[in-house]
Amino acid sequence: MIDVSLLICTRDRRDSLAATLASIVRAAEQARGVRLELIVVDNGSSDGTPSMVRYWATERGFTIRLLSEPRPGLSRARNMALAAARGRIIAMTDDDCVLHPDYLTRLIRAFAAFPAPVVIGGRILLGDPADLPVTVKLEDHPMTADPEGFPGGFVMGANLAFTADVRGLVGRFDERFGAGAPFRAAEDTDFLFRAQAAGIPIRYDPGFVVDHHHGRRREDEAVALLAGYGFGDGALYAKHLWTDRRIGRLIREDVRNLRMRFVGPVPAIRHFHAFRLRHVLAGFAAYARAAITDRRPSAPRTSSA
Repeated sequence: MIDVSLLICTRDRRDSLAATLASIVRAAEQARGVRLELIVVDNGSSDGTPSMVRYWATERGFTIRLLSEPRPGLSRARNMALAAARGRIIAMTDDDCVLHPDYLTRLIRAFAAFPAPVVIGGRILLGDPADLPVTVKLEDHPMTADPEGFPGGFVMGANLAFTADVRGLVGRFDERFGAGAPFRAAEDTDFLFRAQAAGIPIRYDPGFVVDHHHGRRREDEAVALLAGYGFGDGALYAKHLWTDRRIGRLIREDVRNLRMRFVGPVPAIRHFHAFRLRHVLAGFAAYARAAITDRRPSAPRTSSA
């Protein structure tokens, strides 16, 4: 049986993906005896990514599968990879991340400590000190998520793994969420939120590490990213409002946080909680509008006879 299925979804990032693939080779060489399959899903690249991957894949010591999902959307691509995965552990990272050489060894060790089903996220370091300190996970100690809390940011899709049985218990990624989809972000948070509802523990282990070379160096880029995160979270709130009692409490917490002065990772955002709430409300409203439209009956067809 395959020990680890590592999933990477990519679109027009041939150069950064090449660095990711090189780091996987180093990790596989160090983790001798770990049976690895790498699943790369090309999400409509136009920069020669598939040809690069096919050329790189020759004469590797582990299984490599290149799949194509031409319809845009990170969640669509992830669902294709998820359906194809055969490993007892399913892990995912991004095409701008570099695995540490002991990644696979430490990943296997982390899962050996806990019975299935379980979700475990790893550490995410800033790959380039010139990049702004966003989309990182820096804690150096193990943690367990509060099952009644909000999992957003506790662990992240750039370094996320779970036992194969989680796939059947939680289901697919919601394709309305994530990069390239209407609600922009929160596809990993929605997956984790549903995992918590199913009683699956979510843990953080700093032992398996990736460096994230996200390339955002201007404040406006980071502001747009964080706005998208809030927008996606708001859509997630609306999605689960009537089915999960946690949502009401989470909304109240966001409102109470307005009293706190907190400067986030981007100095241009002077009052982070107000900034977040504004975009949460926008995402909530967008989801509500889409739900109303989806329920609206279509216009009757007219006869041309």
